[in-house]
Amino acid sequence: MDPVIIVGAGPVGLALSLALAAQNVPSVVLDETSGKEEPRPARTVVLRADTAALVERLGCATVRDEGLRWVGWRGMRKRHQTRQVAFDLGLGGTEEWSEDPASPAAPAAPLHIPQHALARGLRDAIAREPLVRLVTEARLDAVEQDRTGVTAHTRGPDGTWWRGSHLVGCDGARSTVRKLLGVRFPGRTAVERHAVAALRTELPWPGEALLHRQPPWRGAGEEISARPLPDGVWRIDWLLPPRGELVTPDALVARIRETLAGWCDGTTPPYELLDTGVHTLHHRLARRWRVDRVLLAGDAAHLLGAIGTQGLDEGLRDVDNLAWKLALTWHRAAPDALLDSYQSERRAAIAARLRAADQALPVLRGGGGLRGYLPGVTRGHDALLTDGHLGRGPLGASPAYPHSPLAAPYAEGMVPVGTPLGAPVEDVRVTAPDDTTVRLRDRLGRARLLVLLVAPGSGVWERRHWRTAGLMPRLEEAAEALPVASEVLVTDAYPGAPAHAVLLIRPDGHLVAAFAGVLPEELHAAAEAARGSVPEESAPPAGPERGRRALPPGEARSALPPGRTRSAATREEDAPEGARTAPQGGGGRPGGSGAGPTPDAAPRAASGAPSGAATGAATGAAGAPGPGDGRRASQALSPQGSGDGERPPAAVSAEVPAPAEASRGHDRTADVH
Repeated sequence: MDPVIIVGAGPVGLALSLALAAQNVPSVVLDETSGKEEPRPARTVVLRADTAALVERLGCATVRDEGLRWVGWRGMRKRHQTRQVAFDLGLGGTEEWSEDPASPAAPAAPLHIPQHALARGLRDAIAREPLVRLVTEARLDAVEQDRTGVTAHTRGPDGTWWRGSHLVGCDGARSTVRKLLGVRFPGRTAVERHAVAALRTELPWPGEALLHRQPPWRGAGEEISARPLPDGVWRIDWLLPPRGELVTPDALVARIRETLAGWCDGTTPPYELLDTGVHTLHHRLARRWRVDRVLLAGDAAHLLGAIGTQGLDEGLRDVDNLAWKLALTWHRAAPDALLDSYQSERRAAIAARLRAADQALPVLRGGGGLRGYLPGVTRGHDALLTDGHLGRGPLGASPAYPHSPLAAPYAEGMVPVGTPLGAPVEDVRVTAPDDTTVRLRDRLGRARLLVLLVAPGSGVWERRHWRTAGLMPRLEEAAEALPVASEVLVTDAYPGAPAHAVLLIRPDGHLVAAFAGVLPEELHAAAEAARGSVPEESAPPAGPERGRRALPPGEARSALPPGRTRSAATREEDAPEGARTAPQGGGGRPGGSGAGPTPDAAPRAASGAPSGAATGAATGAAGAPGPGDGRRASQALSPQGSGDGERPPAAVSAEVPAPAEASRGHDRTADVH
């Protein structure tokens, strides 16, 4: 079977290729760059416990070697400390935690790492993986679909055709894949702007992250954050006014000196400036994440990041959600409808995150007025910002999918546990089939369901003593009969679970169901639901009309030929930033007739062949639908798509073209994350 084509070699695309390889799915990663990561100390990412565990599970060694787990979090307002949180640096941390000192739940420490180091670690892991082929200097310019796969054409030293079972666009905010599909990307531009500096110095809080609101010194701005990195390096961010003046090098150096002096008793300590930049944050959400065999992930599908939230975190959660579904579909172990749940689950989660951030922004950034004098208002604002920066609550916690189409049907044998249905399970210690004791997260991401038995006292005895006793024989027999490959694990205790409870867990760590004992029929029905199966009487009709949305009266479908994907590279509403582009006239590539190279005129780099001339050239094709027809065109091409008729959330519905960046001399650092 053809490999999966992944367009884009950022952290999301690289991680997806490794996640698929872990589930025996080959992939080809198309990288339009030379493959060399430019070191940018000011471009860093913060990974929560779940995404850091995912990256480490994929073999990225730089997470351990070049990342730093914070020992604590400190909040300040003016001259006073308002909050302090100590993190759990071990494996026992949880993402649902309380700041009550009496609470046994300590937060898991976030991981802070330069993005170039993360990408390098993923590339090193790919170099050891025979199922992944990384192709550099390969710029996508056309995509064509048919019933059996996807054909893509890339420009480069040698124009090449690629054949794959599916194609995933992980090619960033200006995604070529998204534009070729004609998928709209509405949202808000320049939600927040930050001046950023990476420097080596000593601050009074080694290993602790800091958020300082309304610093007392002149020119400090409304908010400053400081995040530690290894080797005494800090990333410092200054929140800028929405329509403020340009950040010149001299002004940024002045900010650095004043900030360091303000934190170090009036004296600026020695420092080494490593990198600077301006970070502009946008909030956007693609209308559709799946068009037949082509899907979107990461920044190609969504942009977020205001109030301390982390866009890469969500991109990696896209990977975790998509990889096992794509793997089961590729191996023909699940119906194609399983891929529809990727959009249903992840798009809803990101929309909720964007709504929460956009609702909080006016409260946090409105400033002044009576609200500043009301009791408790300041504490509430600090709590909102803490949620975003520490990855909890609606702004940052790992999402749950309680209303997923993969939810298990209700059964009388179900029991409640400490994890709600659809939420990520706790990372408890478990006994694996090989008698080793590992963390539950270590067993995820292998395209198989986990069947977890809660057996108090099992941790005392070796597995060989109880494997053939009690519930185990019946449980293993029930697990072998499941419609998807599974693995039986045993734990001594699980939060809120009674003795002998059996938990069914998805490959991405989300709880499907929990039962009071071994109930083979109920367990089988839950596994069928988790793999996307539907009862025959409710199955959608076969053929081209399967899954299509009914159109309102008077609305016609696009007349595009079946399997064709139109060009939309110049669709101005798709650009998250930059000036509008002039409309293309005449159609076709410059100097050409608008048709791509024929299959006979281009070399083949993978099995299969395109069924005709390439469609979707990046410069547009004559006769293609106009900007107002993109939605209908994508509907006509997506008998499997879901959610194409839903309205976007109000917080992300405005399609505002972004002004071009005006900071001359700072273009090199405008993409700092």
